[in-house]
This record gives sequence, structure tokens and C-alpha cells, in this order.
Amino acid sequence: MLAAVTAVLAALAVSTAVAHGDARPQLRGGKGPVWTGAWGTAMQRSVAGSEDRGPNWSRQGFADQSVRQVVRVANGGSALRIRLSNSYGTTPLRITAATVGRSAGDAQVWPGTVRKVTFGGRRGATIAPGRDLVSDAEGLRTSPLEKLTVTLYFAGRTGPATFHRFTTATSYRAPGRRLSDPAGDPFKESTNAWYFLSGVEVSGAASPRRGTVVAFGDSLIDGTGATPGADHRFTDKLAERLAADRRPLDVVNAGIGGNRLLNDSPCYGDKATGRFRRDVLDRPGVRTVIIHLGANDIGAPKMADPCMGTAPHVTARQIIDAHKQLIRAAHARGVKAVGATILPMKGALFPVYSEQGEKVRAAVNHWIRAGGAYDAVLDVDRALADPADPTLPRPGYVFRDGLHPNEAGFHAIASAVDLDAL
Repeated sequence: MLAAVTAVLAALAVSTAVAHGDARPQLRGGKGPVWTGAWGTAMQRSVAGSEDRGPNWSRQGFADQSVRQVVRVANGGSALRIRLSNSYGTTPLRITAATVGRSAGDAQVWPGTVRKVTFGGRRGATIAPGRDLVSDAEGLRTSPLEKLTVTLYFAGRTGPATFHRFTTATSYRAPGRRLSDPAGDPFKESTNAWYFLSGVEVSGAASPRRGTVVAFGDSLIDGTGATPGADHRFTDKLAERLAADRRPLDVVNAGIGGNRLLNDSPCYGDKATGRFRRDVLDRPGVRTVIIHLGANDIGAPKMADPCMGTAPHVTARQIIDAHKQLIRAAHARGVKAVGATILPMKGALFPVYSEQGEKVRAAVNHWIRAGGAYDAVLDVDRALADPADPTLPRPGYVFRDGLHPNEAGFHAIASAVDLDAL
């Protein structure tokens, strides 16, 4: 009886891994390639466009359309594969066909670099609601910090799209099947969002120390304040530092603007404690996670933002306990956890600051620095703070909203990272 139960459980484990496109890396020295996440984003449920976030196509989805998305990989390799998500779909998602190629700027692809992407040896695939799918390996050699295009064709209706709402990159749409067009002319529509595409993974690096660093958090991680299309987010700057120092580490950005630790949001994603496994731990080759969260939990009661949904006042203890939960989950998978202190909030030009909230922020930051729960600390607060008044951001480091970093601010945060701690 015990043997029979064991066999059933083993079969279930295999079937689940296949359905999800098993995210665990192959053991070094074992069979198969070792994969790491060279690019990635966190998925959200469909939501209408807005004045501040811009239009998007998530509510209507796609039908007889090609979607071309541009991403920049942190490190290169001899082969790659893509990860697609139907996490928030309510019906099966049919991918008719897909290609990958080298970006030639905007929606253009370098001629001769387009490769067909297959799934279990087939051009198309169907992803069940709530699931992910990983493609077969494709032998397109990539270089550090190179930009790629991923083009997906949907012959039938997709329904509302699982997507990432805010990006500093541009995605393009064209009618019909435009998988291999090197010119960008057919792709006349564009938005700043990513659709269904949640990761690009590479293999073939020589270093046995290769792994992935995931930055997990809110709008500071997501890149609010960075110049669109310029690769100026904190994670972009960190990837450049690692590449220049020839460190064998990839970087994945799992930030969601408006995200909170303790409460879900209709527009700003599932609470961080609920999405941590999918967006961080289930990616291949993860060695370290950098966590910046708590600012939106503190500021939500002042915002009066219907997109926040529930917006209760929170205590420092509640935020710290949620951080501890993330740390325990990371350590259980053998992943190092780096705590990022919460950025200065007093200078924001929209209602987010309060004296009580500032006390909570100070208490959480003190715990991150001195509590000993994190394996290392990235002191975002001190990297951005005005020396004359540490509750305010340094004037030259802040975006026009008075809260988020600008290019100089993101550079300061990336420069504050101890690369050896990763």
C-alpha cells in the first residue's frame, strides 16, 4: 500500500511540474541544462488603463493579432526559453505560435535572427487557467544586456490578458500573423505593458556559480520615475554593475507599482506574501532576493485610491512580521534574503505621508538594519535621503512626483548594493 501511494504521489509531482513548466533548475552535473532567469516580470490580473498608467490591452485581450514585446536580458547564454503565464485567466489560453529574435530598435528585429519557439516540439500550446508554461530550448546565443523581441500570435480570442501593468518598455501590436516580420511597420499600436510573457531564461554559461537575483517589491523596484525605454531602473543599473564586474548573476525585476505586503489590490497585484512563491521562488536558479516593501502599506490610508481596495492603518509589527514570513520562505528554499529599507516618503507631492506613518517607517527601517533577520541590507533610505533632513529625499535624486527616484536616484541605490552579498 505504501509503495502504491508513493508511486501515485511521484506521478502527481511529475504531472504538476510539467503543467507548470518545472521552474526548478537542473542539478549541476546532472542531466539537462542549468537554467537561470535572465529577464522577468511579475504578473497581474487585467485592469483598465488609466491617465497615470496609460492605456493597455489587458481587458479586451487579443484575437488574430501579433504582440511583439521587447526585453533586455541581464546575462547571455547559448540557449534560451520563454515563460508564459495564464495566472489570472479564466479560460484556457491558446498560443498559436511564437518567435524570438534580436531587437533592432522599437518593433524591429534584426534580419536573419528570428527563431521559431516550440512547446513540447509543437508550434502552438494551450495554457490552462492559473498555470504557467515554459517553451522548449532555442539555440539563439545571447550576450549580456542584449535586447530581444518575443512575438506571440493569437489566432483566436484570448479573453482578458494576464499582464504586467506598468513598464518602462514598449510593447507592440499588429493585425494578423506577423511573427517573422523584421520591419516594425505592421506594428502600429503600442502600450507600456507586458502581456502573458513572464520570463526569459538562459542556459549554457560556463560558470558553475551562475544564478539569479530577484528584486521583489513595489514601484521603486518596478521603476516608476525611470525614463521610458532607457533601461534606467534600479535593476537595470544593478545588472550593468554585475556585467561590468563579470559576476555570473542574472537579475529579474519582480516589482509591481502600488504593491503591498498585507493586502491585495484590484490594480496593484496580489499581496506580496501571496505572490512571493510564484514571482520569486519558483523561478529557476534563484540565489538571492532583494525585498523593498511596506511603503504602500503605510501610505494607503492617506491615498484615498480606489485601486488600493482595502486600506487599513498598519503597525510596524504587522509589516515586520510579514517581512519575517518572506525571509522564512526564502531560507526554506536556500535563497539568501537582502532587506531594502523603505525610501523617504515625506516629500511626496500626493497624499502618502503622515507623522504616524513616518514613525512606522522609521521602526521598520531600524529593524531591517539591526534586527539580524536579513542576510544583508540594502539601505535605500540612506542612499536617497537628504543629508539636511533624512525624512526627505535628496533633491537631485527624486522624480517629479517628489517620492520615486529619478535616474540619479536609481543609480545611487544600485551603487549601494554590496555585490559580494549577492
